[in-house]
Amino acid sequence: MMTALFIVSLLVFGYLVYVLIKPEKF
Repeated sequence: MMTALFIVSLLVFGYLVYVLIKPEKF
C-alpha cells in the first residue's frame, strides 16, 4: 500500500513538473 501511494505521488509530481516545463515549448 505504502509503495503504491509513493508511486502515485511520484507520478503526480512528475506530471506537474512536465506541465510546468512544457508550456515553454507550446
